[in-house]
Amino acid sequence: MTGAKRKKRNVLWRKMHTPHREDIKQWCKRRLPILEWAPQYNLKENLLPDTVSGVMLAVQQVTQGLSFAMLSSVHPVFGLYGSLFPAIIYAVFGMGRHVATGTFGLTSLISANAVERLVPQSSRNLTTQNYSSVLGLSEFELQRIGVAAAVSFLGGVIQLVMFVLQLGSATFLLTEPVISAMTTGAATHVVTSQVKYLLGIKMPYISGPLGFFYIYAYVFENIKSVQLEALLLSLLSIIVLVLVKELNEQFKRKIKVVLPVDLVLIIAASFACYCTNMENTYGLEVVGHIPSGIPPPRAPPMNILSAVLTEAFGVALVGYVASLALAQGSAKKFKYSVDDNQEFLAHGLSNVIPSFLFCIPSAAAMGRTAGLYSTGSKTQVACLISCIFILIVIYAIGPLLYWLPMCVLASIIVVGLKGMLIQFRDLKKYWNVDKIDWGIWISTYIFTICFAANVGLLFGVVCTIAIVLGRFPRAKTLSITDMKEMELKVKTEMHDETSQQIKIISINNPLVFLNAKKFSADLMKIILKDSDSSQPLDDVSKCEQNTLLSSLSNGNCNEEASQPCSREKCSLVLNCSGLTFFDYTGVSTLAELYLDCKSRSVDMFLANCTESLIKAMTNYGDLDTEKPIFFDSVPAAISIIQSNKNWSKASDHSEV
Repeated sequence: MTGAKRKKRNVLWRKMHTPHREDIKQWCKRRLPILEWAPQYNLKENLLPDTVSGVMLAVQQVTQGLSFAMLSSVHPVFGLYGSLFPAIIYAVFGMGRHVATGTFGLTSLISANAVERLVPQSSRNLTTQNYSSVLGLSEFELQRIGVAAAVSFLGGVIQLVMFVLQLGSATFLLTEPVISAMTTGAATHVVTSQVKYLLGIKMPYISGPLGFFYIYAYVFENIKSVQLEALLLSLLSIIVLVLVKELNEQFKRKIKVVLPVDLVLIIAASFACYCTNMENTYGLEVVGHIPSGIPPPRAPPMNILSAVLTEAFGVALVGYVASLALAQGSAKKFKYSVDDNQEFLAHGLSNVIPSFLFCIPSAAAMGRTAGLYSTGSKTQVACLISCIFILIVIYAIGPLLYWLPMCVLASIIVVGLKGMLIQFRDLKKYWNVDKIDWGIWISTYIFTICFAANVGLLFGVVCTIAIVLGRFPRAKTLSITDMKEMELKVKTEMHDETSQQIKIISINNPLVFLNAKKFSADLMKIILKDSDSSQPLDDVSKCEQNTLLSSLSNGNCNEEASQPCSREKCSLVLNCSGLTFFDYTGVSTLAELYLDCKSRSVDMFLANCTESLIKAMTNYGDLDTEKPIFFDSVPAAISIIQSNKNWSKASDHSEV
């Protein structure tokens, strides 16, 4: 009998500790998002727009790959590899369905610091005569890509460590003003790096603190050495690109396929340069020889990892932040969710694995992602299709790009950064909503252009945390009043069986970036929770939620459960008497909640608002100003709700 019990206990233990097939399946879908969306892919509806987007993306990937490789101080062909392999890996592991991963200007700038420091241009004469068996490139070029690959490898390892430590939950510290300022400063750095090509000036490598200003000082000191031919060709290219892209944007609803102006410009400029022999006649700098094919894998030099640690941290943090912002933006735009920790895994693998294939550090780029938006991309299939065309370029078309003028390539890069540069327009919005966030944006941008993107990012985060902690009253941070929900259910006059539900929620804490995400998740749970309860109509239920101390957790709303109860009509009143102060993130969260409720046919009203909150919400925009949403008190809001719905009587009035 004892043996039978022991055998039964062992069977139960194995059942408890043996992973179920369904659990393994869910884990695979969570870690390999392609298994989630690929089986549901609709060939009839999605293949055509994804193919068009893939072709357009391939043009951007090729041009940016060539330019960002040179920006990283390596041979242009390695930029083509960096546009191919990271995109494939991210399509498998990444959750951003409209994110284009590949070479990125800022990570290229960061890795260039290590390349120029460890393999300076002065060492070219010592190795230029020694050619390797890898694509016929010199040992000098292989040493340089070895350093860039080491930066990519170590940066990816750091991202994977962050994934293991689940540090994605700390991304709430990255507020929108900080990310916007950092990416705008990064775009300014990339534009500055292209100035020498736009003007045709021979310039030594300049980096370090205040290097941004030293570059322009050098340009003005050597203004007489500007090549007129390069300047005119750059201006003509920029004008053509801007005009055609604006026309494409205006008429994209009327025409199914936009004009690939980048591709047309590359072909026209290369053909013109070849026919007129601009390289020898005018001394115009061209891309040069691009070998065809992909070399066999080779491990990056591990002996220099300690020497590139600083650059690797910069690549890991800055690349992830810029990519995550794009992934979250696309998820918000197209109504799906993104796991912050999974993005660490995706970008970590997108840096580690390609480092064995002669790739420079990678990340998602705003220009390419915006291109996917404008061309109607549906899924990551567009990125995979672009990889097919990149392969064609690597094996067949690459050598034909020899005659592509560098000034034209630089013009394409500069125009492609338009989306990041026009973020300067957000300054007006920050000023109207929260002047402190405006100041954080300005200071983060200044630190970014004066020092580096990782320094600017760190400064912005520290500055934001310090200001918020300074604004929080000590008593509030130590003793926090919980959120309370009170429900009032009232029968309508016309439909006796249908009840009108009013949810009154009191906000008793400041609403800032620290707790905005958790507040939004808690509020949506309250709105969407099952209202099919056995409570009487007059019953008042309470739901206590900690909106500040729990903000460190990564609360995400489940999209599948995001449908309101169909049996009841809902109205939501937020009592803002306890909302002592707010920042831009808090205002944007309230505005997004209002729009979300509106899309669910839930009326949302704000009571006891301060004048500053009303002004900030009004200046934020996108709100329906035809119907009043701000009220002096909770009873006033309830009175309007009752009069609008023609209610005959109310069961009870409760004051928050």
